Amino acid sequence: MSTIKENKILGITITVQSKDTVLEKIKKYIDRPVGFFHIVSLNPENMIIAQESSQFKKVIETAQIKIIDGIGIVLAGRLFNLNLERLTGVDLIKNLVNLASNMRLRVLLIGGRPNLAESLANCYRVEFSQAKFKGVYGIKDIKKPTEKEEGRILSIVTAYKPHLVFVAFGSPDQELWLARHKKEFSGIVAMGVGGAFDYLSGKIVRAPEFIRKIGCEWLYRLLKQPWRWKRQLRLIKFIKLVIEEKWKKR
Repeated sequence: MSTIKENKILGITITVQSKDTVLEKIKKYIDRPVGFFHIVSLNPENMIIAQESSQFKKVIETAQIKIIDGIGIVLAGRLFNLNLERLTGVDLIKNLVNLASNMRLRVLLIGGRPNLAESLANCYRVEFSQAKFKGVYGIKDIKKPTEKEEGRILSIVTAYKPHLVFVAFGSPDQELWLARHKKEFSGIVAMGVGGAFDYLSGKIVRAPEFIRKIGCEWLYRLLKQPWRWKRQLRLIKFIKLVIEEKWKKR
């Protein structure tokens, strides 16, 4: 196996790894589950949030796997001699659902819109009958989770004993929540998935493949969901900080 290449971008360690390498790491953990196995998706937006929150930055930096979800990070990687492969959260979930079917795993979907996790789990049960799927409603206000809400979810985790957990609370809340409850998620592959359930269920149509291939999925989303424009301000800040960091390393 070739030497793993990595570098830091804005203080976050970025590792060059293929989709196959990511899946291989996950399989090995499932075969011998020890401790908390956290997968985080990196994009320019949450890279900037990490600059503003040391707690979130630590959660990202200590994750077992960081996938490159945003094309902006792929482009930034080139400035730091990293040939990064983009792997979106949606695509990784699809691969993990297939893996669950092949390995007869238990999968737990948490959060998203009301009834969405349950509905998606029902669809998966039909399509991937070799695996087991369960969907549960998340937390009404993730900024102010109640003890009752968290207790309900964590009791399901304990009873169901999933191998894979996908949490759709939105970033950075989902990652912080998982890290806060890492003891309860020990022995489980856990991943925050943002709005992925909407795309996987067909509630929101994903950008055509050719648009995704040229790295313009973010623009397609913006045109379809213009309310997202404020979130793109972090992209501008990301570009500025990356250029400044590259300049300092000259």
